[in-house]
Amino acid sequence: MRQIARSVLRPLLRPVVETFPVAAMAAILSGPALAGDPGTGETIDWLASYTGEAAANPSGGMRQGSAYAGQILLGADVNLNNAVDWSGATLHVAAVNRHGSNLAAQYLGSTTSLQEIYGAQNTRLARFTVEQSLMDGRLVVEGGRTVANISFLGSSLCANFQINSACGNPTFVFKTSSFTWWPVSSWGAHATAWLTPTVYLHAGAYEVNPSHQSSTEHGFDWGTATATGAIAPMALGYQTTFATDRLPRKYEIGGWYDGADYTDPLRDASGRAAVVSGQPNATLNGRSGVFFRFEQMVLRPDDTSQRGLTLFGVAMTGTGGRLIEDHFLELGLVQRGTFAGRDDDTIGFVVNQQKYSHDALEALRLARAAAGGSGTPADDQIMMELSYGVQLDHAIRIQPNLQYVIHPDQFSDPARLHDAPNAFVIGLRFDVDIAGLMRGRSL
Repeated sequence: MRQIARSVLRPLLRPVVETFPVAAMAAILSGPALAGDPGTGETIDWLASYTGEAAANPSGGMRQGSAYAGQILLGADVNLNNAVDWSGATLHVAAVNRHGSNLAAQYLGSTTSLQEIYGAQNTRLARFTVEQSLMDGRLVVEGGRTVANISFLGSSLCANFQINSACGNPTFVFKTSSFTWWPVSSWGAHATAWLTPTVYLHAGAYEVNPSHQSSTEHGFDWGTATATGAIAPMALGYQTTFATDRLPRKYEIGGWYDGADYTDPLRDASGRAAVVSGQPNATLNGRSGVFFRFEQMVLRPDDTSQRGLTLFGVAMTGTGGRLIEDHFLELGLVQRGTFAGRDDDTIGFVVNQQKYSHDALEALRLARAAAGGSGTPADDQIMMELSYGVQLDHAIRIQPNLQYVIHPDQFSDPARLHDAPNAFVIGLRFDVDIAGLMRGRSL
């Protein structure tokens, strides 16, 4: 396994060696710096991982092709109590390199990626925050350079999928607000208050600064001169764990207020359709939305194991502003433990619908008509994925998957004369916990 890991990892790391500091990469490849282990009381827990996602569409979309995207993460969680006698505090630092291409944009003509790690394709500081635990852990506060989507609307079940409409966070929140996303960091803070051992209130606020999304930005511009506002997400939740519940569950309701500038999907400043008037779309301010989501284990054949079937779902809708989507619905399942002796393998299935707004559809209809076409594009996009996760080692996971996209959207090409055909996609995701791999062995 060591020889296999060496032969696989070194070619994957080679493309990004030059973009990361030489000393940091040397530490990763040599191994000893990764001696820390979460929960052991070490001052520093080193983080290093690689995720690769390949996808190809043998049928459907605008044309056939394939694409590969990858992400390497280097970072550390520093126990500040051990380091500087700061009780209850932890420093989180992470840098990310993203590379590769996007199948959805290149071959389907869609704006929803089929590779959830695609976006901000360069090297950047993604997180630099201090987390403070107070009141015996009943209140936890974190602030610094961060993003909203690692703290809100995320799920550990995401690791079982590759499609971006479900994995990472539900796509709706990004298409209808300025919700900040990994790895494009800005100023932000959030706090979780545990009202009871199972009920919590979670709220945050994040600077919105679209200029940081540029491929020339690397996460070190901490100025706010180009900020366009702020977004404030919030949630009230109920959560249990295997330690407290035979069938763990999580139920959450919440929403967000987006106080940043955004572009009207249809109208110019005078209220006319921008496609018709030829004027720029109007700049507006203030959007909001609400959500409900759940995760519920429903079958657990063995109380001494975490094997079992978990159902999950999401419903989201806008409550203010002029949005390009009316609602988002999602339903899925993950079975952990598949065949005899494969307790950590998983089978996952997810399907979701993105329903477009009247304004968005009217803008597409007018753009198509102006280009000489006719008709209105489909009023929704439905995406689904079936995946099987193979846990090869405690730190290596391979996940083949099949995806199907009904009505690929055309927001990236409004003047397209015809709807893109439904697309069948074959994908492969793999994850390597380099830090975990090196804690127990060397390459």
